[in-house]
Amino acid sequence: MAFTFTPYGGLEGLLLVKGPFFPDERGFFFESFRADEWAKAGLPALLQDNLSRSKRGVVRGLHYQIPPKAVGKLVRCVRGRIFDVALDLRKKSPTYGRSAAIELDDAGNRMFWIPAGFAHGLCALTEEALVAYKVTDYWTKEVDRGVRWNDPALGIPWPVSADEALVTAKDAGLPLLCDADNPF
Repeated sequence: MAFTFTPYGGLEGLLLVKGPFFPDERGFFFESFRADEWAKAGLPALLQDNLSRSKRGVVRGLHYQIPPKAVGKLVRCVRGRIFDVALDLRKKSPTYGRSAAIELDDAGNRMFWIPAGFAHGLCALTEEALVAYKVTDYWTKEVDRGVRWNDPALGIPWPVSADEALVTAKDAGLPLLCDADNPF
């Protein structure tokens, strides 16, 4: 069975990726990634795997890297459930400054593709959420950037308030989109 790549959220480049999933009375089996399917879809090579663990209410993001190390991300929730967000940073895009959100969980074989030119963030909705993501380039401190997760101009419908969210000092201090270092 093949993977499917479906446009998502009305923002060019975002994809809901579904892979074959085989549940039975013992549990389930699925292929989590196939480079040949990925290449057939015309998507860039994925070079690094990352894993994060968060407790309920943790908000991570909105993160991105600027060129020459801009990254795309293939995001999967391997335990629990998350609210996942992609923010369009492409200034010439008709959807600049708009976001798309999706809930991902550990049931089935669904992933969210977020190409370079987008910022990414998430909120853990369950007591524990494990998130695995593959990226198109290596993390590089010098080009690491972000936008404040609760920038009011973005209108992202986060499932937690600013008082409830568990956010690092670094993420809480990120600039608003209008002030962000954004060459896209």
